[in-house]
Amino acid sequence: MTCKHGIAMFRFAVLLFVLTFCWQGKSTAETSSVCARISSRDALLVASRDGQILYAKNEIMKCVPASTLKILTALATLHHVEKSYRFHTEFYLDADQNLKIKGYGDPLLTSEVWRDIATILATKVGRFKNIILDTSYFAPGINIPGIGNSTNPYDAPNVAICANFNTVFFKRDQAGTIVTAEPQTPMTPLALKKIERLGLRAGRYTLWDSAREAALYTGELFAHFLKEAGNNFQGEIRTGTVKPEDRLIYTHLSPFTLEETFKKMFEFSSNFIANQILLALGAYVEGPPATLGKGVEVVSRYAKERLHLSDIRIVEGSGISRKNRLSAMDMLAALRAFEPYRGLLTKKGCLLYKSGTLTGVKTRAGYIEGSCGDPHYFVIFLNNSGEDIERVMENIKKGIGCCK
Repeated sequence: MTCKHGIAMFRFAVLLFVLTFCWQGKSTAETSSVCARISSRDALLVASRDGQILYAKNEIMKCVPASTLKILTALATLHHVEKSYRFHTEFYLDADQNLKIKGYGDPLLTSEVWRDIATILATKVGRFKNIILDTSYFAPGINIPGIGNSTNPYDAPNVAICANFNTVFFKRDQAGTIVTAEPQTPMTPLALKKIERLGLRAGRYTLWDSAREAALYTGELFAHFLKEAGNNFQGEIRTGTVKPEDRLIYTHLSPFTLEETFKKMFEFSSNFIANQILLALGAYVEGPPATLGKGVEVVSRYAKERLHLSDIRIVEGSGISRKNRLSAMDMLAALRAFEPYRGLLTKKGCLLYKSGTLTGVKTRAGYIEGSCGDPHYFVIFLNNSGEDIERVMENIKKGIGCCK
């Protein structure tokens, strides 16, 4: 049988299933119970590990995947990059004794990490004039579809050098003074100025209107930790670029492997981490500077060449955009390939899964493990139906009958 004949037979089998809407191993009553609450705007698919479809409705209809898209982003990245890979950040001294920091998109540069770096650098470099931040690994003006200009942490800009996911967490003390809400992170002058200007209540926000502003905040944070470590820095903090003649004095490797980074991305459903990785992936495969187009192209090409998905639509890597489109069958292909990494997903009882939520959209995709042995795959895309996704999930588990 030729490849074309095989694909034709597969499509015919899917079509036949859709028309009959019943699997031989399940009664019509069981099928109706599982799929009854799936409207014409929703999609559902459940399959055994060998690919046999147990339940399905609207499974070839293109839907908004929301955050379940992160599974495909992770899968494409792990195809190109070793799971043991660690992001790096470089530190240079130039001829004028300026300290230059060049970022490569590490999404997990938290206060704790910057403090550790400062402690190490304090022993490697004496006095220097200014801190210069090089964000050129990411192209300027990156706009992620679905991300707005609000102070919501979901709208944090993606930058080659970042701190704390480009967010600031603050509160007010009894006197009404703005203070940090996390002991590991000092309140910097730039953050304080922005909070006062915006008149924000206590909470976590993104304050930065541009990549440059976000980088300058990171520089202020790092300068504070340098002073804590004994370096009496008094200079200017600005953006710039590393030159070929600048001397590399230290390369920081992330304490987290790529696999561990994805674990955190799934745990917190971080759109910021997902798109940092998408951008860095594009530069890793296609060469810098990182652009949204390069990242989307790498993931789309992987989906087409490795998963044989040629009619999906991906516009970013986190699922925050409503312009992304996948069918339940498309997601099934991703789940089958992602199975070796399924332990990275959220675990709840017999489920390993990624959920997604946008206004009017609820999605969930993953694996059902239990007394049946091999895991089952499931995909639920509820797009504007208002149905309770937990109730749909319970019906699936009851229908399979092996989730204890």
